[in-house]
Amino acid sequence: MPLAPSLIAGSAVDDSPRVLIVDDSAVARAVIARALEGGRFIVAGAVSNADAALAFLRATPVDAVVLDIEMPGTSGLAALPDLIVAGQGAKVLIVSSAAAEGAAATIEALALGAADTLMKPGVGDFAGRFSVAIVEKLRRLLAVETPAETPLGLSPRRPESDGASAALATGQGFDIVAIGASTGGIHALASLLRELPVSFPLPILITQHLPGSFMPFFAAQVAMMADRPCDVATDSMRIRPGRTIVAPGDAHMRVVSTGDGAAIRLTSEASKSGCMPSVDPMFDSVGEVYGARALGIVLSGMGRDGSDGARRLVDRGGIVLAQDQASSVVWGMPGAIATAGLASALLPPAEIGRIVATRRRPA
Repeated sequence: MPLAPSLIAGSAVDDSPRVLIVDDSAVARAVIARALEGGRFIVAGAVSNADAALAFLRATPVDAVVLDIEMPGTSGLAALPDLIVAGQGAKVLIVSSAAAEGAAATIEALALGAADTLMKPGVGDFAGRFSVAIVEKLRRLLAVETPAETPLGLSPRRPESDGASAALATGQGFDIVAIGASTGGIHALASLLRELPVSFPLPILITQHLPGSFMPFFAAQVAMMADRPCDVATDSMRIRPGRTIVAPGDAHMRVVSTGDGAAIRLTSEASKSGCMPSVDPMFDSVGEVYGARALGIVLSGMGRDGSDGARRLVDRGGIVLAQDQASSVVWGMPGAIATAGLASALLPPAEIGRIVATRRRPA
């Protein structure tokens, strides 16, 4: 495919986002290119394999890469770390099949640093909804997203720490960790979990925005990241020490007291954020059951899901840590927490993980 006019010497400068398409299917490349051009993106290039993509990125800057995982030769997954480096900040959107192999590879790609994922339809289904979806994904991914505005007349409270580390207070711990994330969150989660010792005894709950069919593969990836068991939540599942539980794709994960401990309750009501699953019910119920012994964490993600639940968790004595803007793929969710003054600290995921490992509250 020839370069867009804006990339030709002497042409007028166009500040529309530039995208590289990497897919071994000529049909897929053509359909994606038409969709993106119709959505006011510049298709900077379209190549059929990972080696050509690497060569292109070394010579031409782009804002985003649309990457197929399953390709002959070097797969998109194997090439992803090098593509991220060569892209110098370009966000990678994975386009993958819904088959088991595609779902598992997509989760691994997100853990390696891909920004987001989109289901790849059959050859005859590329037009229509897929074309609309890929344009919307990239618009949201590349847009400068700002957190919710502060109510008129109020100034946001500053977090107690927004530097590279947070002071720790002794004798003030927590009994459960609840993590909410969306776009860019799986890579951040991997960085966080790598800082926890294998012997870390507390239960960890995770609500990550993903399609339901991906959840078993996500749980398997989390188990590998943390080197500890991880299950997809089921109704009445007990919350036990050392156990990690992820919300399913078709229900909110709440916590209820059982008298001698706590358990999972799955619900499916509409959420204020429109997300399923939503972080808000998890934070709200964790705060209700654990009070001041609860730790909430908000990682990279679009929108403001989790901010209402975080407020209720903090009101009950718990604390919330949020990912800092510099390390976030999208600072929507953690940014909303920061603007509302609910974060005790804004930190990179690895630093959050080191705080969690101490089992102490930030001072």
